[in-house]
Amino acid sequence: MLAELIASHLPASVSQWTAPIQSWQEGVTPMSTLKSVITASTLYVVVVIGGQALMRPFSPVPARLVKWPFFFHNLLLSLASLLLLVLYLEKEFGFIGKHGVHDALCYGPHFHDVEMYHIINYYFKYWEFMDTVFLVIKKKKLMFLHVYHHMATAALCYSQIVNETTLSWVIIALNLAVHVIMYGYYAMASVGIRCPWKKWITTGQIVQFVIDVAVCVYGIYNHYTSKYASWIPHVRYCHGRPPAAFSGLAILASYLFLFIIFYKDTYKTAPSKKKAQ
Repeated sequence: MLAELIASHLPASVSQWTAPIQSWQEGVTPMSTLKSVITASTLYVVVVIGGQALMRPFSPVPARLVKWPFFFHNLLLSLASLLLLVLYLEKEFGFIGKHGVHDALCYGPHFHDVEMYHIINYYFKYWEFMDTVFLVIKKKKLMFLHVYHHMATAALCYSQIVNETTLSWVIIALNLAVHVIMYGYYAMASVGIRCPWKKWITTGQIVQFVIDVAVCVYGIYNHYTSKYASWIPHVRYCHGRPPAAFSGLAILASYLFLFIIFYKDTYKTAPSKKKAQ
């Protein structure tokens, strides 16, 4: 197994140093308090608004100066997402083989089997804030979707860890799969390699959110049906806490709505406009 292979090659000092992120301990694990999440989100907004204001009288940072930093940022995010995705799938496929899909989604204690992966993925969301920094210094237009998605996803990951949402691994795995392709695309585009994937990346994001919403509805349905209406056909109880379940569903549904609008605005050119072009 990949996880065992990695662990066998890590020095004992690394295991000791990473102890705070191997399980969630509020106030001990870095960025594990609500205050830290709010602070990070506030700083992000400051960078977005303040950075744009500071850059207004200046020319964009020359492309030659950001080309390689931008390339390595995206390449490393793509490779890191791939590695974490493989670790998730390795763990989850093994669990599904023994206990079935429903328990992989709904068995509460299973959350702790991949808790460290959830924490690492949560940190990725702050790393991804650098996407915005590059856009600011290059004086690119910042869409509401971009800023909202980055802020909301970091908060979403935090809330699902705090509430120990078992089915969140599906949402994370889908997101990682999209990010492997998306950040790979940006890495290659930054060095002039043309890739015909852009439209398919957006399509993949929309499909991802459709599945996310369906999984959330499945969990909520089985949770409440088993507790309050067991006579209605359902599978079994699904572990979950209402604040995390409904806030997560709302955020994911908002992503789906916004990405569909983005797809239409970006790729669905009106016939008259196409003819004119």
